[in-house]
Amino acid sequence: MEIFSSDPRKVRNVGLMAHIDAGKTTVTERILFFTGKSHRIGEVHDGKATMDWMVQEQERGITITSAATTTYWKGYRINIIDTPGHVDFTAEVERSLRVLDGTVALFCAVGGVQPQSETVWRQAEKYRVPRIAFVNKMDRAGADFEAVVEEIRRELGGNAVPITIPIGAESNFKGIIDIVEMKAIYYDDTESGAVMRIEEIPKDVLEKAREAERILIERISEQDDLLMEKFIDGIQPERDEVVKAMRQATIDGRIIPVLCGSALRNKGIRRLLDAIVDFLPSPLDLPPVIGTNDETGVEILRQPSDDAPLAALAFKVQTDKHTGKLTYVRVYSGILKAGEVVYNSTRQKLQRVGRIFEMHANKRYAIDELHAGDVGAVIGLSDTQTGDTICKQDEPIILESIEFPAPVIDVAIAPETRADSDRLGRALNKLAEEDPTFIAKTDPETGEVIISGMGELHLDIITDRLRREFGVGVSVGKPQVAYRETIIGSVDHSYKHVKQTGGHGQYAHVCIHVEPSPPRSGFQFENKVTGGRIPREYIPAIERGIVDAMAEGPYAGYPMVDVRVVLVDGSAHEVDSSEQAFRICAAHAFKEACKKAGLELLEPIMRVEVTVHEEHVGAVTSNLCSKRGRILNVEAKGKTSVLTAHVPLAEMFGYASELRNLTSGRGEFTMHFEHYEAVPYSIAEAIVEARRKSRAN
Repeated sequence: MEIFSSDPRKVRNVGLMAHIDAGKTTVTERILFFTGKSHRIGEVHDGKATMDWMVQEQERGITITSAATTTYWKGYRINIIDTPGHVDFTAEVERSLRVLDGTVALFCAVGGVQPQSETVWRQAEKYRVPRIAFVNKMDRAGADFEAVVEEIRRELGGNAVPITIPIGAESNFKGIIDIVEMKAIYYDDTESGAVMRIEEIPKDVLEKAREAERILIERISEQDDLLMEKFIDGIQPERDEVVKAMRQATIDGRIIPVLCGSALRNKGIRRLLDAIVDFLPSPLDLPPVIGTNDETGVEILRQPSDDAPLAALAFKVQTDKHTGKLTYVRVYSGILKAGEVVYNSTRQKLQRVGRIFEMHANKRYAIDELHAGDVGAVIGLSDTQTGDTICKQDEPIILESIEFPAPVIDVAIAPETRADSDRLGRALNKLAEEDPTFIAKTDPETGEVIISGMGELHLDIITDRLRREFGVGVSVGKPQVAYRETIIGSVDHSYKHVKQTGGHGQYAHVCIHVEPSPPRSGFQFENKVTGGRIPREYIPAIERGIVDAMAEGPYAGYPMVDVRVVLVDGSAHEVDSSEQAFRICAAHAFKEACKKAGLELLEPIMRVEVTVHEEHVGAVTSNLCSKRGRILNVEAKGKTSVLTAHVPLAEMFGYASELRNLTSGRGEFTMHFEHYEAVPYSIAEAIVEARRKSRAN
């Protein structure tokens, strides 16, 4: 293994993100090959990609779980995370972006900006992650580099600036022109990769290259005063000046350098590696990480230095049948050492670090410590979950956790034998630990085990893993929509809970104000009781009682969302009041208040993008409208059209087969969760009635 210094300036924490089938895993495989990490090139299509190590990934040819690896290029340590492209596994992208310093956004030279491209781009903007773009598959029929660059500018709002342009396209794609160096790079196909030749730019593309150079210098000059002066005076800046200015503009998010190539043909990957080193930030280039003191709530800044107190974030938990629980961490400051005792400030628990590993997909290499800026995996943090902070007990800090979308689809599962029943609970707990967007619960009325996830593929993978990894036989029901409930109006309500039995009784009295809160705001609670009418020690119990009641709404038993509750007044008894009494009282008060305020059913609305040949646009549009869909946009791309619509998830089950029939097998679609929306009253009543009947049976 290569010896590596702990200089954070020589570290790059990089992710690859894109729409499904843009070539992320293939690009990663080429990076591993050209950096010497692997000695043969693994291919996705033959199920031998290094980073797609799960059985399900190899069979389906897709990435399901984010895989981490560490490699080296020209003296730099590059920690790479290859993330999934399918929207059902968006949690893997979300948690990866939370701990990355920079990312490579991949685009297919034919498909351009696609639905999941927009989703991951928005996620990167949310975490302010600097990006460079790589236009892959330049050898494919229909490849159009300039069109993709324009789409990045128009649809994603990125200031895309090409630093390489292609020589030829489709079957005639020969190589690239490096605009920074103003040299042509050709690639000769060989069994061991590609032989690279650097030559002068051919005359037939020289004018195009000069125009690209002019645009590059002009865009960079807009971001740098010194270069602007030279640009105005007609002075050609030095290469180092251009790289330095572009690096800073990329880190600030003001420029997106764009490269091109064909990963499958080994073209453009080494130039991409140079761009990762040149333009993406090291841990020292970014602002200090912000956290809070878990006792005082005071904001704390931690510099990315080994000398600073330890601050690390657990961003992924993985179950390993040989070693147990493996926790992936990003160290923001300080040093995490094997064998030391650390403090989980999120859960207020001391834990001992067992062993520390540098990861290479599902392989691992033991190391003694992780430095500031490093990414690695730890054994021994048994009580640590995704989003928890690891620090020193005498220097406590809580870092911002990771937000995950709520599941939108449910499926009932049942163990096939008594032995399976015993193993099922343990297996589901381990899977839920790994995946924050997967939830397993038991329906209290029917006794059914309900699993919830982000889509049909997500739950299909979960049930497949139950059978293969955990040896649990399960039968699976039909997918169901994860509906939610909320209130329509505002109401004030008072409730007394009085119960007298032998000895101490139960007494609690609350007056609450209940009102809708903004969409996606969840649950908000405020205490406005004054004068000690309700002792302070009972307030948390009141809040817990309301949360208990929200788990099963009074309309149809679905979880409630987007509600604000204000505790206005109440009273207590010196002897008969207790936390349990106030918890019960609050739950009853809340349910009665919701009924008075009025309730409505909410359903998940999906953003659906359908790509079809122009002759099928009418039929597809009509079909989506029949599913209560709203067409947002129809965009022509050559002889194909892309329809964008908002459609209720309840109407989209089995749509893949419908679309195949409508388009003679030539249409394709993607969808991801957009927001929750009220179900029309007549449909809502039918859903509620059907749920009541199923629970009664």
